Amino acid sequence: MNAIGYAALGTSFTFAMTAAGSAVVFFIRRPGGSGSKRVCLGFAAGVMIASTIWSLIIPAVEYARGSALPAILPVTGGMALGTAFLLVLEVLIERLRGLSRAPRALNAVSQSTALLTAAVTLHNIPEGMAVGLCFALAVASGEPALMLGAISLALGVGVQNLPEGAAISLPLRGEGMGRGRAFALGAASAVVEPIFGVLAVLAVTTLQPLLPWLLGFAAGAMLFVSVRELIPEACCADERYMGTLSVLLGFSLMMILDIALG
Repeated sequence: MNAIGYAALGTSFTFAMTAAGSAVVFFIRRPGGSGSKRVCLGFAAGVMIASTIWSLIIPAVEYARGSALPAILPVTGGMALGTAFLLVLEVLIERLRGLSRAPRALNAVSQSTALLTAAVTLHNIPEGMAVGLCFALAVASGEPALMLGAISLALGVGVQNLPEGAAISLPLRGEGMGRGRAFALGAASAVVEPIFGVLAVLAVTTLQPLLPWLLGFAAGAMLFVSVRELIPEACCADERYMGTLSVLLGFSLMMILDIALG
């Protein structure tokens, strides 16, 4: 099997794990009330913040160490671009909602959930590229150790994608969306992984220097959504601290997975 085949197989696995996480909506009843919504959004925020640190920022710094520029420059630059992108996206969503012909799907969910879905999808792009590049380098070198490392990376990313899939499908379900649609949108957020994993193999020499910028871009987008939308909705007027505790639960779960899987 060539590098493209390995990359497609590895990223298809990570996509399948996201779909498996999204499938949690089939096994729990629809969350009811504002308290349940706060729990779902808080869990999503915790997962995203931990994923930003261990899955995006730290790997971005490591990838950038071999470049001519200081490692912090592409990471912070990418974060600034990601934040700006989500800021523009938020403005566009607000304007689209004001149009009489706005898409029905857009009006069916809150702005925070729409931005959450966009941010997680952006986060999956560099993850898919990282898996694809690792398989490309392993095949090119012929070293069994590098191939084992690429397989381990795909396994680690896949396991980490489990709570990320749930972090999208649960809030969608909590806002009244049907189980099938909530599952489909949660799973669809990871479709970009096999697409960009294969593209990374095809353009390995071009895309590899851009990976720190892309990881930083996704980190900025995810932090923007967490700080501006998810945490305020989860923790505001949270008399019983359920939203606050759900943030810590999501963060702790994702942190454990990231650290344990390297």
